[in-house]
Amino acid sequence: MAVKIRLARHGSKKRPYYRVVVADARAPRDGRLIEEVGRYNPLTTPKTIDLDLEKISDWQTKGAQLTDAVKALVKAAEEGPKAETAVKKSKKQLAKEAEVAKAAEAEGAEE
Repeated sequence: MAVKIRLARHGSKKRPYYRVVVADARAPRDGRLIEEVGRYNPLTTPKTIDLDLEKISDWQTKGAQLTDAVKALVKAAEEGPKAETAVKKSKKQLAKEAEVAKAAEAEGAEE
């Protein structure tokens, strides 16, 4: 029997909430499962990742395969909470900040 550790989607429409489950690869996404080994909520800030890493590693030794999404969650859980993430700025915002910096530099040169 091929066993996978994957996400099972719960929650309402446009409000996803995932459970990390061990299930037969042939079972439906939200269908029959063998064991629940964690939870993931992408809607909270910061995202909530609650995994039982011991159970996951135990299942891996038994031959269970991680899906790509669960691999990313396990990696994030092992690293711990991130420090501060940089806010991405648009090209317009970067150009505007450059203009403000030039203007401030020009005023400093005049004085």
